[in-house]
Amino acid sequence: MGKPPLSAPRRTFRRLSGLDRSGPAPPATQAGAPLHPWTIPNAIVALRLLGIPVFLVLVYRTDDGHSVAAALLYFALGLSDYLDGIAARALGQYSRLGTIIDPFVDRLLVVAGMVACWSYELLPRWAIAILIARELFMLVVARYGMRHGIDLAINWPGRLGVWPVLGAPFWAIIGVHWLALVMLYAGLVLTLWSTALYLRSGQRQLHMQRSSRA
Repeated sequence: MGKPPLSAPRRTFRRLSGLDRSGPAPPATQAGAPLHPWTIPNAIVALRLLGIPVFLVLVYRTDDGHSVAAALLYFALGLSDYLDGIAARALGQYSRLGTIIDPFVDRLLVVAGMVACWSYELLPRWAIAILIARELFMLVVARYGMRHGIDLAINWPGRLGVWPVLGAPFWAIIGVHWLALVMLYAGLVLTLWSTALYLRSGQRQLHMQRSSRA
């Protein structure tokens, strides 16, 4: 008799919430897997993408960049990033497309919020420039990794840094500037730390590829 199939991880609170990410990545998310676009988590990502231009319209209709409606929409778009992950884990609807497009939408949302804050000088422009450059740089790195078979798994500084980076534009647009600054600087430290870890991981994978070909 053959070996029994491995059981799926138990859907505990820690696993559903994303706190427990032990074990290998689901096969459906790995390089070479079919895209599988028609899933509920991917539908949530699509709605987030459609919501970004609406957010920008709401902000740019104001004279000073302060808009409760825009801030609440931005909050909802940021929160839904967490919800699509919960949906994927709860329903078991993992997909390669979700793995590719979700980080892209995350970065696009960050850039949209930072661009709005830049336009109205709601946050220090030097810090905004660093964060926008970092997000654009990571898009290039991710594309390079896809072409060369390198998977850059999300690290904990990057995962934690998402919330203060998204929180800074929210608090700036709603008018709580001291808290926006706290979030901005905390997010800046975490995202730069995570970028260094991504680059180190990518270099290791490239070295292993070259060693295997030698």
